[in-house]
Amino acid sequence: MAPMFLRDVENNPDPKSSYQKMIEQMQAMGAPISQIFYLFAFKPDRTKFLEGFTQGVMRGPSPLSPGWRELIAAFTSKQNRCPF
Repeated sequence: MAPMFLRDVENNPDPKSSYQKMIEQMQAMGAPISQIFYLFAFKPDRTKFLEGFTQGVMRGPSPLSPGWRELIAAFTSKQNRCPF
């Protein structure tokens, strides 16, 4: 994936962040890393609410299964030319 526009965010994670460990594992595997994970690793205390909101929307009670919600999100991202 292309480098971030905010290199200070990408290059200065909070060492206590669980997202940093995940990023390192993905890098070791050569897997693409969504840039939002760098934001979560940079300021985990500021992004915990976004993480909770996203989990609630994607996994909380709904007439749509989590799979359908993921499919809708992936389709929307594709329409917006945004890597999902």
